[in-house]
Amino acid sequence: MAVIRLGRRAAAASVRALLVLWFVVPLVPLVLWVFANRWTFPDVLPQEWGLDGMRSAADAGAARAFATSTALALSVSAIATPLGALAARALFSGRVHLPGVVAAILFAPVCLPPFAVALGLDVLVLRSGVASSVAVVAILTVAALPYTTYVMRVAFGAYDRGYEEEARTLGASRATVLRRVQIPLLAPALSGAAFLAFLVGWSDYIVTLLIGGGRLITVPILVASFASGTGNDSVVAALSMLALIPPLVLLITLSRTVRGSAS
Repeated sequence: MAVIRLGRRAAAASVRALLVLWFVVPLVPLVLWVFANRWTFPDVLPQEWGLDGMRSAADAGAARAFATSTALALSVSAIATPLGALAARALFSGRVHLPGVVAAILFAPVCLPPFAVALGLDVLVLRSGVASSVAVVAILTVAALPYTTYVMRVAFGAYDRGYEEEARTLGASRATVLRRVQIPLLAPALSGAAFLAFLVGWSDYIVTLLIGGGRLITVPILVASFASGTGNDSVVAALSMLALIPPLVLLITLSRTVRGSAS
């Protein structure tokens, strides 16, 4: 038995190591490009080190794009997470007529091509006179709803409503039950749903470009702008590393939060 347990631990450690390599190895050239002023084939390492890429990214407005992307992603997350939780609870409790149709409508944004949807809505936004920033947040919120709804629907499937009933028996109001019972028990799922919604807003390019009409400059738009040209590898690398920071920090924080709540 001890040999079997050691074998399982070794296999699990090997799988974890392979997963780490799978995600880390592609980042190595990216990190090298950040600190490379000149790197041409066939040299393995850059011929000239420097920070020209970071300076060019800063001059191009990387700080402002970072702030715009952060505000956009946080807005989408703040709206899509509670809406997804409400939709999931309604679907799970059976209070919705034709739940299959409602679920199909909620998950439709995953199936529809983003470019076609954004191109069609662009005309509608222009004719309605809605502010581009508001329209982008609204459309990305709809795009994030399938993910938040799915995560919360799974969470409600494992949710024990007996805690709510016991709290109400003890005289707790609906607001108290929500604040002291529901949210703490669903906190890991809410964090995961918020993270996915944040990723939708943070990484979007098509909707922000078409609906924003070039007035919302985010990090993905800057990356695509420099990547479309030649000789901008160091700038693209610097902007790409900048784009990795918030999701990575949130993922580490989320994993620690879930691990702490589980223990």
